[in-house]
Amino acid sequence: MAKQPRIVAELGRPETPEEAAERKAAHSAAYRSSQNVRNLIAALIVTLGVVLVVVFAVPRGTPAPQDDIDVAAVAERISDNEGRTLVVPGVPDDWRVNLARVEGDTTRAWTIVYVPGEEQGFVRVAQGFDADAAWTTRVLRGADADETVTIDGVEWTRYDIADPEAAGNVTRALSAQAGPDVVLVYGNAPEADIERTAESVSGQVRELQEAAE
Repeated sequence: MAKQPRIVAELGRPETPEEAAERKAAHSAAYRSSQNVRNLIAALIVTLGVVLVVVFAVPRGTPAPQDDIDVAAVAERISDNEGRTLVVPGVPDDWRVNLARVEGDTTRAWTIVYVPGEEQGFVRVAQGFDADAAWTTRVLRGADADETVTIDGVEWTRYDIADPEAAGNVTRALSAQAGPDVVLVYGNAPEADIERTAESVSGQVRELQEAAE
């Protein structure tokens, strides 16, 4: 028995084939739209869940703290390799060591960089191996010798830094001949810190001078 056309209540008569097709098409479109919305919501929930797992479940850890640099130990190792005596500054315990190594190409230098306590700035100590007379000027980028000062029995040359920016942000510098080497103490820390550091190595500089005589 053939299925009778659907009665449309609003029209009071059976719907035409065209009306039936439009009704079914509208129903299918509404169904697809609702599926798309549900799928989108489900995808967002899954994505949020993954993010939460990454944030809370995956162990991220914290960066390992930088090991303190033992300047004396590094100096001893390099001294053995280089066959020469290296100066080791005696600075306050609250000074942080940022670097302790040999740097340079034409003139290699045992170099230590300190950050003095809570003060702003830095103090750098460099022992230029067999440094020529112009090495200090090259390091300080053209700074001129100003005067000589005696610190703990050692004569140091003080430099006039006319352009700190051109000199690598250096504002103060002292140098002394240490046998075949030159020891340079420089930076932009307060003058008292520069002189304190020079004083801490003056005895070692004097020993290198005497050993070369």
